[in-house]
Amino acid sequence: MSGRDYVNESKDVATHQYAYDFDYLMHGYMLRSFLPFLRSGSALEMGSYQGDFTALLAEHFDDLTVIEAASNLIEKTRARAPVTKGGRRVECHHGTFETFEPKRKFDNVFLMHTLEHLDDPVGVLRRVNGWLSDTGCLFLVVPNARAASRQIAVKMGLISHNAAVTPAEQEHGHRCTYSFDTLERDAKAAGLRVQHRAGIFFKPFANFQFDRLMKTDIINADYLEGCYQLGMQYPDLCASIFLLCVKGT
Repeated sequence: MSGRDYVNESKDVATHQYAYDFDYLMHGYMLRSFLPFLRSGSALEMGSYQGDFTALLAEHFDDLTVIEAASNLIEKTRARAPVTKGGRRVECHHGTFETFEPKRKFDNVFLMHTLEHLDDPVGVLRRVNGWLSDTGCLFLVVPNARAASRQIAVKMGLISHNAAVTPAEQEHGHRCTYSFDTLERDAKAAGLRVQHRAGIFFKPFANFQFDRLMKTDIINADYLEGCYQLGMQYPDLCASIFLLCVKGT
């Protein structure tokens, strides 16, 4: 294990929660973006947090493995006792991506809102390239530096530039903030081949603003669906950016 305190990084800080209601809402939209590309067979989720997305993946796979570096989070995932659609218990591993040694290849690997936390993202992606089966896919998703809400924050003077890592993000273990060009750069540097790129959910507000607005009648399900649909038209302004990668050299 590295010298980082993954448990502490996953805690809320005074100015910023680790996860908002909006983050959990995004899980459904991420899965919708993934569905056309899912492969049959095995799946690996890299970073489970508290197991919410793990539960969604378990509905689609018979064979699901999870790895999580924070001891408190992997225990929460285990405590949910997630079971796959085939009735198998999800296999949970406590450890870092840098030290994980799987004994087999995977047909689907999910690395979502986690790459930006890594000290050596290209090194980890290179390892993932070796974990993919010959027909396997990596579903790679990160927060978008160019999200509309983030660009507004820059114009307001709250953030110095789109790709800045804010103090609150640093406390949560963020090392960088990706846009399409830098994400694709790192994927290619790791030897992966990019087959598809997309934005997920047009984002006009910050996470905390969405949380507040969703408690009123200002934002309803139709508005949220409109943001998801608009994201397909304006991927560069979305909350998250998504690359579908396959095994390369």
